[in-house]
Amino acid sequence: MTYGELDIITIGRSSIDLYSQQIGCRLEDTSSFNKAVGGCPANIAIGTARLGLKSGVITRVGNDHFGHFIIEQMQREGVDTKGIYQDPERLTALAILGIRDSEQFPLLFYRTDCADAALSEDNIHDDFIKRAKAIVVTGTHFSKENSAKAQRKAMKLIHAHGGKVVIDIDYRPNLWGVASIGDGEARYVRSKEVTEKLLSIIPECDLIVGTEEELHIASGHEDTIEAIQHIRKIAPKATIVCKRGPIGCVVFDGNIPQSLDQGIKGKGFKVTVCNTLGAGDAFMSGFLRGWLKNEPIDVCCTYANACGAFAVSRLLCSPEYPTFVELTHFLDQNSHNHSIQHDQTLTHLHQATTRPTQATPIMALACDHRLQLEEMVDEYGVSRDKISEFKILTIKAAALVAKGRPGFGTFMDGRYGQEALFLASHENLWISRPIEYPGSRPLDFDGKGSLGAQLLSWPAQHTVKCLCFYHPDDPIELKNKQLRELERAYDACQRLQRELLIEIIAGKNGPLDSQTIATALQQLYDAGLKPAWWKLEPQQDQAAWKSINNVIKQNDPLCRGVVVLGLDAPLETITQAFQAAAQIPYVKGFAVGRTIFGEPARQWFTKQINDDEAIQKMADTFQQLVDAWLKAAQ
Repeated sequence: MTYGELDIITIGRSSIDLYSQQIGCRLEDTSSFNKAVGGCPANIAIGTARLGLKSGVITRVGNDHFGHFIIEQMQREGVDTKGIYQDPERLTALAILGIRDSEQFPLLFYRTDCADAALSEDNIHDDFIKRAKAIVVTGTHFSKENSAKAQRKAMKLIHAHGGKVVIDIDYRPNLWGVASIGDGEARYVRSKEVTEKLLSIIPECDLIVGTEEELHIASGHEDTIEAIQHIRKIAPKATIVCKRGPIGCVVFDGNIPQSLDQGIKGKGFKVTVCNTLGAGDAFMSGFLRGWLKNEPIDVCCTYANACGAFAVSRLLCSPEYPTFVELTHFLDQNSHNHSIQHDQTLTHLHQATTRPTQATPIMALACDHRLQLEEMVDEYGVSRDKISEFKILTIKAAALVAKGRPGFGTFMDGRYGQEALFLASHENLWISRPIEYPGSRPLDFDGKGSLGAQLLSWPAQHTVKCLCFYHPDDPIELKNKQLRELERAYDACQRLQRELLIEIIAGKNGPLDSQTIATALQQLYDAGLKPAWWKLEPQQDQAAWKSINNVIKQNDPLCRGVVVLGLDAPLETITQAFQAAAQIPYVKGFAVGRTIFGEPARQWFTKQINDDEAIQKMADTFQQLVDAWLKAAQ
């Protein structure tokens, strides 16, 4: 392990944050919540990772479902989790937040004997600390003797290796026991004991960050300039950052002037406020991005102010923090006086750059067919209840070929395939689910009710699929109706942070040449649609695929890509189609259905074959397609 392998290690709190989904009501009246990783150090670890720093975290979580989620989410974010310890005796901490209005955010901490509060010196190891250029300690974790000793040990070790200590004063009066247990919203309560403890820490810190009130409690002075001057006396070489809420921040890296306005500043940003909780952690993430990259202090301030603006403009904490792609795009804009929450470009950039890693190629056995299977069983006089049983067999066939390997998946509906979806999840298959009413043109949605309410009940990991029979030469009235429904689906997926796959079939409703699908995609991009995935019918030659690839690259280079559908074509035809598609950069795999399951379904519904035979027949055909794709992609 080498010094500087990590930019930053954060130490202390990690929790599950539950945020009210209802905006503008009392916490007593909240009926549903969003879940996210929370806690100051955990937020900063994620925030810095999103900004391109190599971050790690030292904390404790319960050996429970929430603790597992924190570890898994940290890993998805690229945070080094070697310093996360699972406590076998304590539960993961909880924080519950409401949004009463633009200034009141009722907050409850459930931290009685929680896992992270049990952090101890035993959790601090030299071989991990020495990998970092700097560590972040937090004021809250100096409130208990065991966690205070842990942080002091980490400070001593990092300095021994030539690294820096950053302190986020992070003053929560009720977590220090100087405010009532239910008053999580309290920001400042005088306490001589808290001041004395913080004053013993400050001299050992290289970067000191706090709000005006936090600098007051850390220094024992109620006037901000006097507070900063006192901190300078005991920490003569430290950089001191004073956070000032909506007007930004001011930084002092030398002598302290007589006015706050004489400190170093960066650009400020006026934005619409949604939720202020976690803004300080986003601010710290932005400042550290600049500070650890040796950027000028005013640039560090600008990064910090912008990241804070992102945080207050959105509902959650760490899930809403910007990536460096978002941040640089925002800073390149001419105007910042707007609502980030409703900026469609930033929303797309955020979702596209925070997507979890997806193994490709996607090789999927599609069985989201409803209309076709209904027609089949009706023809044979078989109960439609048998469709659900058959769909389970398709998942077993896909799993037989996948053998637990990533990149394999299924397209499956919930109308007949709910049990099959459960099985697909257990088999770790990539899952895409349809929302369209089968065969509808103009597009309509299955279930007829609220699309948003429907998607809210789906696992977030399921990709939303919407099939639209769309031809670029359709009459304008039909085209507008279809676009309106696609826009509804796109909006619902953006709001609920679901990935959308749009399937376009044009060949059934007009001529199909080398430019047809590319033209259709350009029209959808022009309407503002930027799905994570496309699912497209096979093209006759590479020229058509190259045109499609160019349209995607020009309009949304962050698109996950295209999967090729089968349209019940013979196996040999699909194999030939793979030859034209597999070498195209944005074509990432295939999703074939009836070519695989069509004949086995007929035989199974008419009792010519049993379950095992149906599974094997489908697996054999699926394997042939997998082999053909992999060969064509070489």
